Amino acid sequence: MKISAVAVLTGLVAFARTVLGATVTASAAAAVPTSTLTQITTNFGSNPTGVGFWTYIPHTVAQTPSLIIAVHYCSGSAQAYYSGTTYAQLSETYGFIVIYPNAPTAGGCWDVASNATLLHNAGGDSLGIASMVRYTQALYNIPQARTFYTGTSSGAMMANVFSGAYPDLISVAVAYAGVPYACFAGPTAWNTQCADGDVIKTPQQWGDLVRSAYPGYTGPRPKMILWHGTADTTLYPPNFYEEIKQWTNVFNLSTTPTTTLVNTPAAPYNETTYGTEVVGYLGAGVGHTPPVHETLDLQYFGIMPW
Repeated sequence: MKISAVAVLTGLVAFARTVLGATVTASAAAAVPTSTLTQITTNFGSNPTGVGFWTYIPHTVAQTPSLIIAVHYCSGSAQAYYSGTTYAQLSETYGFIVIYPNAPTAGGCWDVASNATLLHNAGGDSLGIASMVRYTQALYNIPQARTFYTGTSSGAMMANVFSGAYPDLISVAVAYAGVPYACFAGPTAWNTQCADGDVIKTPQQWGDLVRSAYPGYTGPRPKMILWHGTADTTLYPPNFYEEIKQWTNVFNLSTTPTTTLVNTPAAPYNETTYGTEVVGYLGAGVGHTPPVHETLDLQYFGIMPW
């Protein structure tokens, strides 16, 4: 059963919620046009770096909607990721909502290096994204279990950062050619050592970094879907293996795959799984970056059937 976007709001227990100082009301969503990429300019919460907030509301929102955060690459934009992927079109069929954050920097890259962005509620670009997620979750009564993240390159690097700093907001993260959480940590926006695949740590060291992002957090952590190419010369392939080491440690899993499938989901990718929480896709000869697999993403999110 599906109902209109406005009708979803009338069924909420409270028409107004407060999220990090932003008043969330039913009329706020009623004012957002459907079936078009729309910038939200209202106060949606703490946004210290000025991350742009763009959203796509389908014509018919599912009675129990899901939320996807779709995050662009360096030199990209919310508009480019909207037009370059099919999440918005798929939302018209499945009734989910999409957020397209827009990086505040001139080059379109995300802050994945500063202490502020790496820590829960400390600031940086990650807090701006978290605020728009909280705002939308409250507006449409969407829980963590139905909130998902997907991103490419710099957006994939933010996938790792966001999963570490805000595990309470999302349940699955898909990273298309990223690096481990805190691999870029430091005073400059670009970290050549990490990008070149020269930052090597033990699984315990990587896992400890994630656990330090939100001290005291004991709730569920997002399942990680990690994509990379063996011919990536922007974020070199050792970063894929370091991501695997990091997230398997976070989930207390072995770095030895539970299963390995060749040509999955199709050549030239091989799929490795680690328990049910971490999945890796490594493409032989694939550069930077692997193409987005929207249908597979929606299957991992539980929005589409397998």
